[in-house]
Amino acid sequence: MSSRLKNILLVCSSVVLSLIAAEAIVRTIDGYALGALRLNTPTGPASVGAELVDRIPRAAGVERAWFYGDPPPLSNRRSVPEEWTRLYRSLQDKDPGLLDFRAADMFKAWNAVFARDPCTSPHLRGAPGRLFVADPADGKPIPPYRFIPNATLPSGLVTNQIGWRGAPIEVPRGQKTVRIVFVGASTTVDAHFQPFSWPEFVGSWLNQWAAAKRLPVRFEALNAGREGISSPDIAAVVRTEVLPLRPDLVVYYEGANQFRLASVVEDVSTKPAGNLPPTETSPSWLATAARYSALAGRIDAAVGAAVGVAASKGNGGEWPKPDYRLVWPPGLDELDPDLAYPRLPVSLNEIQRDLDRIRADLAGIGSEFALTSFFWLVKDGLVLDPIRHKYILQQLNTANYPYRYRDMERLAAFQNRVFAKYASTHGLPFIDVARFSPFETDLFVDAIHTNPAGSRVRGWVVFNQLLPVLEKHLADGAWPRPWPPGAPSPLPTFTPREITFSCK
Repeated sequence: MSSRLKNILLVCSSVVLSLIAAEAIVRTIDGYALGALRLNTPTGPASVGAELVDRIPRAAGVERAWFYGDPPPLSNRRSVPEEWTRLYRSLQDKDPGLLDFRAADMFKAWNAVFARDPCTSPHLRGAPGRLFVADPADGKPIPPYRFIPNATLPSGLVTNQIGWRGAPIEVPRGQKTVRIVFVGASTTVDAHFQPFSWPEFVGSWLNQWAAAKRLPVRFEALNAGREGISSPDIAAVVRTEVLPLRPDLVVYYEGANQFRLASVVEDVSTKPAGNLPPTETSPSWLATAARYSALAGRIDAAVGAAVGVAASKGNGGEWPKPDYRLVWPPGLDELDPDLAYPRLPVSLNEIQRDLDRIRADLAGIGSEFALTSFFWLVKDGLVLDPIRHKYILQQLNTANYPYRYRDMERLAAFQNRVFAKYASTHGLPFIDVARFSPFETDLFVDAIHTNPAGSRVRGWVVFNQLLPVLEKHLADGAWPRPWPPGAPSPLPTFTPREITFSCK
């Protein structure tokens, strides 16, 4: 080999090694998994400092060190079928729009009544000519889907016997088991690729607390959440999937999918004006490379942020919004809302009707119902890093266009007052997630979804506020509850089937 060729090879090797090293550094800084080929959303900071943890009130007997412990590994995690992985990647590379059929949708068992003819559905017609479907037990079209049961999906989600996220469900439920079910949408199920959702953290810390107090009980925390659903769907999940498990407690966390400011804003165009920064400004080849390389992602974000920086006056502030008038419903007290007011903003009449259904269904089997406030990462004057917080900026300024930060903040606070008053009126435990969660942008992927560090923080907030409720019921002997004699015990399992179709 000539010395010239050797020099060329040495230079090429040096460049490759430098790129590999740079990629590893950037992945570490940006919070991506180091071994991932196809990148998901950044996972954010790997740890949370003690100062932030101490800002969250701790219940009596809780030790800060518990915060840093992980739940046990999932015993039901298994290899993903190669065919599923290939199909998932092919759908990912199509990079659909926000409301289009997405790769993760391929591995849901769609409600057969909801799906009917997939070609008539603007969403399902985008599937690759095949779908998993399941027949609903009650013959109704909601909830629209369940996750495939007993599976590890290409998205990273691990499901149990009934298609819920997490570890297998205890069958039969032990005499000393306190069963808690968390219901909600994407902010409850959490991102599929995250190793644990915040309800799983809650369950792990509850068992650590019980062990520290030498209580002869076990806590089983189950996650019935799934993305894209709203209060009518959640009520249906409780009726058809949760009730057969006879939980001791059900915790409701949701406040985004029906959060529509149009209910109090006079007619205004919801189409972004031409002076807004485009959501994607990079060439297609760079956007594709960014799906596999954190280094390319940095370049892609920098290119895309250039316009955003200019539009937000160089500091990541709120993007330009048109003038509009927010019209508050006449006679509605914003600080002490009347729950019976017929035109409550942001779908709160519909949500209350569904909360009533859930409450009545759970009362019928002697289960307790707890309500939470909902956290929106928004406030007037919020300034973000246009590169690191790209998705927060996009959600607040594009997905929620044309509404101003101050109006979103105002309506989010009002929604939480309604939730708090509903809980107080009906004697329900209220977990004030919004009040006690740190307003830290680096814990969030967008304005409502947390990264793994943020999910750990959310779980810690809920865990500490749940403890007084649990202590009360443990002390008075109400929990754990024995399984009623003669009550059916089979799990609400189901068997998905695959269908094929062709849309002209």
